Amino acid sequence: MSDLPDTNVLEVDNLSVSYSTEGGELKALRDVSLDVPRGDIVGIVGESGCGKSTLISAIIGLLAPNARPASGAIRFRGEDLLGVNDDKMRALRGDEIAMVFQDPMTSLNPVLTIGRQMRDIQYRLPDSKAEKNARSIRMLQRVGIPDPESRLHDHPHQLSGGMKQRVAIAMALMMKPALLIADEPTTALDATLEVQIIHQLKRLQEDIGCSILFISHHLGVIAELCDRVAVMYAGEVVESGTVREIFHAPEHPYTRMLLACDPGAISERTRVLPIIRGFLPDLVDLPRGCVFRDRCDSAIEACSDKPPLQVRGADRLVACHRAGETP
Repeated sequence: MSDLPDTNVLEVDNLSVSYSTEGGELKALRDVSLDVPRGDIVGIVGESGCGKSTLISAIIGLLAPNARPASGAIRFRGEDLLGVNDDKMRALRGDEIAMVFQDPMTSLNPVLTIGRQMRDIQYRLPDSKAEKNARSIRMLQRVGIPDPESRLHDHPHQLSGGMKQRVAIAMALMMKPALLIADEPTTALDATLEVQIIHQLKRLQEDIGCSILFISHHLGVIAELCDRVAVMYAGEVVESGTVREIFHAPEHPYTRMLLACDPGAISERTRVLPIIRGFLPDLVDLPRGCVFRDRCDSAIEACSDKPPLQVRGADRLVACHRAGETP
């Protein structure tokens, strides 16, 4: 990874993406904006269907065939990725932008050894097989794999789920990318392994100096790992700011309700877990005004108009007519 200026590694600016479906145009993302500063870990949270996967696919240039051309901008180190050709995107993937996927069981090729797959990641380097193996062993050591020399000869089925995910992280960070995208990398792991992977990822991020875009449903993981967080709902960013601001003083009703649904926030025994009533809106036939209005306990007449994304303090953005009011 070459030296980067002291600025944002990634800037998503008013990004909109739609899909052509039999039922009409599905508006998966609408005017999404977020920044990933150099050396920071930025989290994205939200219910299933909020647009997290579409956002990732747009960033790495792997949108589904029925996606309509995206509007807005995705600037990686100052260059708009929406304007680059396929060859340039292929050169960026794995080298400058790497990704850790959700399921470690399917991230690795089951018929190839770990060593072969780690050498394949280094295909752009002119080094010999021995040099690539040595680099792979060093990387496996850094992610906490015991006896890494022998693991190069193992197939994925010979590793535990936690070890598979460590290998996936090692492969993603092999080329020291400027940006690592982690798509719910701890979802398939138990709680103990989840904590280990989070701490390992944090240490590696500090050592390598990359930025991380971390997607998760797990609010505790976001609070533990991230510097900043963006809250998405139904294809829009409804609130963003530092982790401390969002977790200690959320201003958007959806953020407050999302945090209230975290089992870790329940202080008294109960048979009924808190939920957010209602359902996500139809992204083909969006309601007028605030997209969260029908599920919001704080809705007022003004919510029939779409709320602007308000600047609240130095680094805080909130899309709500009632931002700043005491809940």
